[in-house]
Amino acid sequence: MTLDELLITLTDSEIHGSTAVSISALTCDSRMVRPGVLFFALRGVQTDGHRYVDQAVAAGAAAVVLEDAAFAPAGIPWVKVPDGRTAMGHMAARFNGDPTATLPLVGITGTNGKTTTTYLIEAILAAAGRQAAVLGTISYRFGTTTIGASHTTPESTELQSAFRQLADAGARAFVMEVSSHALEQKRVDGCHFDVGIFSNLTRDHLDYHVTMEQYLDAKARLFSELLRPTPEKPRRRAAVNMDDPYGAEIARRSACPVVTFGIRGECAVRPISVVSSVSGISATLVTPAGNIDITSRLLGRFNLANILAAVAAGVALDLPLEAIKHGIENHTTVPGRMERVENRRGVTCLVDYAHTGDALENVLATLKEISVGRIITLFGCGGDRDNGKRPIMGKIAAGMSDLAIVTSDNPRTEEPLPILEQIKSGIVPLGLREYGTAELTGGFTEKGFTLVENRREAIRLAARLARPGDILLLAGKGHEDYQIIGTTKHHFDDREEAAAALAEGLL
Repeated sequence: MTLDELLITLTDSEIHGSTAVSISALTCDSRMVRPGVLFFALRGVQTDGHRYVDQAVAAGAAAVVLEDAAFAPAGIPWVKVPDGRTAMGHMAARFNGDPTATLPLVGITGTNGKTTTTYLIEAILAAAGRQAAVLGTISYRFGTTTIGASHTTPESTELQSAFRQLADAGARAFVMEVSSHALEQKRVDGCHFDVGIFSNLTRDHLDYHVTMEQYLDAKARLFSELLRPTPEKPRRRAAVNMDDPYGAEIARRSACPVVTFGIRGECAVRPISVVSSVSGISATLVTPAGNIDITSRLLGRFNLANILAAVAAGVALDLPLEAIKHGIENHTTVPGRMERVENRRGVTCLVDYAHTGDALENVLATLKEISVGRIITLFGCGGDRDNGKRPIMGKIAAGMSDLAIVTSDNPRTEEPLPILEQIKSGIVPLGLREYGTAELTGGFTEKGFTLVENRREAIRLAARLARPGDILLLAGKGHEDYQIIGTTKHHFDDREEAAAALAEGLL
């Protein structure tokens, strides 16, 4: 493809040099430049890509897109644009054949519930005869094609390439998680969304967004800008959770019609009867297209909200109610989301990705509803991330469990023990007993908590303490199969560790 063909997508640019030059690939990483590559000089959080223009030229860049003409290269074409990220998004879509312009695309944003909702919508689309690719936290996948997920939502060059690969593999729709970082950094510019879903907004990523207002603004961009009806997608819709305090504001800012959903109130999609048990959820749902009865293996109120979000998306896509019903009922489980670890100890061991206060509270509230024994919760908080949520999560975990075991998550470049102490600061005001690990040799007799820095040892301790009928929740890492200590990734999977620990003494 030539530079001239790529520039068709831009409406405001200054072109210098020949646009007939052939482009073999796009990148914003100067280390990835090879002869024929188009280099985008972007201003980032930690560095400025303009500083690497000369490096890109030396590596053989065919042309450069930049915002500051002071860094214009000599000897090759260059294009000045008002916003490099927006330009890269639209040019990346063009370079890859613009796959989302002709195939349905559902985007889900919110703090919690995104991954489970993508799986539910995937199942609904399959029941409607549209095999969908899913792009999310766990992977970008369709059938036997799986592309590793470097971020929940990657840079637009990587994202549009993934869309192309998945469409070529046979995908006839896309369902994707859309992170707040991606929205603010315009990684999804160039995507043609049909439906945008707002799940909820609770404290998270404030190390980046700083305030909840800025976090909200980032999320709202999907609805206020990227869902504006266009000739390619004239029937765009938003599906908004009105149970969330920010739902009304998201609906107000939406540039397209809104399908509301929620457990409370007169939403367009809502339950009128619900039965929740250890076996799952049974409910009758009201929708604009009529009522449906559904059953699901998913547990708890927060998963009912995820089901409502998926149903609202199905309605927004004008899918048959029968397909929506079958999709919900055919869905089984999501890796690392209330995922059961089978064992012969009679312990209900669940691994869940809950890594925010709200997510942990929702999971524990569900478990308290169905528990017949004690609840032991093991969790930690990641390093180099929002430290304000650490005491909040400590208070929730210890307050809603019989025993909270505070341990490392991904400490990254922080020392683990100070993270544990910050979590502990939220527990101390509860007046609970702090156990030393030696005291727990014979078990525990009263509600309390303990600190165990090493996550493997913490899991082994939790497994030894759990009795038949107890629920053991390992929270925070979910599907992740690694632990980041310093800047190094080490293989570590809560599911593997729990299975081994629960099998000790049984062989």
